[in-house]
Amino acid sequence: MNKIVLDTNIVISALLSPDGNPAKIIALVAVSDDIRLYYSAEILSEYKRVLSYPRLNIAGEKMLRAVWLIETFGTLIEPPTSTIQLPDESGRIFYDTAHESGAILVTGNTKHYPIEDSIMPPSEFIDTLTFDD
Repeated sequence: MNKIVLDTNIVISALLSPDGNPAKIIALVAVSDDIRLYYSAEILSEYKRVLSYPRLNIAGEKMLRAVWLIETFGTLIEPPTSTIQLPDESGRIFYDTAHESGAILVTGNTKHYPIEDSIMPPSEFIDTLTFDD
């Protein structure tokens, strides 16, 4: 089982570049029993807030479909807040959710997090995928 948490930049990239690795990852969440997405209420609020930025020019229907997919195929958890020092405090909820669920945090901004094997960019995550038979 591949457990993941998606940083907001991955969801944005998936919607803006439908042929890229972030879009492939989100598509796999919907069709594969071998990938389990975790999120928190705070993460979902962050997705909704950022995806609605006018400068991103993401159609409302596209945004609603992405949020629906996350809620439908993801698993909602409420992680405790960690005390680990992070390079960018805005990533704490993603970091904490990944650690609480034992998931890989997929992000395009690895520099915002500590160097850990469980934090990786989308291309690296795609390379590590394994599927149960």
